[in-house]
Amino acid sequence: MPAELSISLSTLYGFLFVLARVSGVAVFVPMPGMTSAPEATRVVLALALTLTLINVWPAPNANEISLGSLAGGVAAELSFGLMVGVAVSFLFEGLQMAAQMIGLQAGYSFASTIDPSTQADSGILQVLTQLAAGSFFFALGFDREVIRILAYSLSKVPAASYFTGASVTSTIIQLGSVAFITGLRLAMPVVALLLLVDISFAILGKVHSQLQLLSLSFSAKMLAGLALLATGFAMFPIMAQKTAGHTFEMLFKLVGR
Repeated sequence: MPAELSISLSTLYGFLFVLARVSGVAVFVPMPGMTSAPEATRVVLALALTLTLINVWPAPNANEISLGSLAGGVAAELSFGLMVGVAVSFLFEGLQMAAQMIGLQAGYSFASTIDPSTQADSGILQVLTQLAAGSFFFALGFDREVIRILAYSLSKVPAASYFTGASVTSTIIQLGSVAFITGLRLAMPVVALLLLVDISFAILGKVHSQLQLLSLSFSAKMLAGLALLATGFAMFPIMAQKTAGHTFEMLFKLVGR
């Protein structure tokens, strides 16, 4: 007789709950190239991660689950996944913010290129920072930390029981403020140097009014910003790793570690 493959309702419900949680994470996690990839890529990624976590799938009682409770459970799992995805996406928002501030002050905002993710015109410094952040995501092991938080949450947080509350909201706000502070810390040295360049050229132009310094100030600011970026770029992965450690620590605390 041919073999028959049977899947219990409990296993099917567990699969749906885990898929909802993983799908919420996959929406916001800043993986390089995922924005420009076909939508089916995220679906395949979510299914692959769900099957990877098969050992920690929940096993709810199928007799106690109705259509309404199933929809509520999927929404609860999706909300948890979205919370994790948003928290992880904040890791590189500080870098993007720093690139925006530096590019505007140094004059790099006048040079645009094609963003490989959105196929739209974007500042050259923002595109370079985005590509570097994508490399940091895998080089620093953030992808493994995302899978760890998913596996740990499935073993600690019961299926279909997680809803956003005041603690989650305050955590997301705090992580957003950390991203803002990180961007300021990365951009302030360059912005301060460019301010000194502007003041120096303003004083020289006041003392020697016959000197045409306007054409030189733009090139000097770009060269000064590029030199300081080259020397300070080594700080970017250090800051990203430090911020990521704080982010994942707070996420683990939310799930009861």
